[in-house]
Amino acid sequence: QVQLVESGGGLVQAGGSLRLSCTASGRILSSSTLGWFRQFPGKDYEFLAGIRWMSDSSYYADSVKGRFTISRDHAKRTVYLQMNSLKPEDTAVYFCARTSSTNWGSRRAADFGSWGPGTQVTVSS
Repeated sequence: QVQLVESGGGLVQAGGSLRLSCTASGRILSSSTLGWFRQFPGKDYEFLAGIRWMSDSSYYADSVKGRFTISRDHAKRTVYLQMNSLKPEDTAVYFCARTSSTNWGSRRAADFGSWGPGTQVTVSS
């Protein structure tokens, strides 16, 4: 069973950047896909980006394409989310989660499991 822990959140001014990290411990299948989501208060999870655990293949939500970049360092067992040109409306709790290879390309939170506890990102205007 894999455990995921997010880090790197914090307070940033509009226009700034943050890099979030998601570090995996425990057993993670090589065929896994790791995804980033965010959640606004009282709202459902919003998919942001996904990447294969064993390759650089990735996919994005249209809402963040060009501003956010997902990457991974397999040796460090870590997946990153580089967020640039941040806006106050990006303020949310950010989560990473895992899904199987059969769900490659999925943007549905219900298809992902092993969620981390989340990290808060606050963008001030």
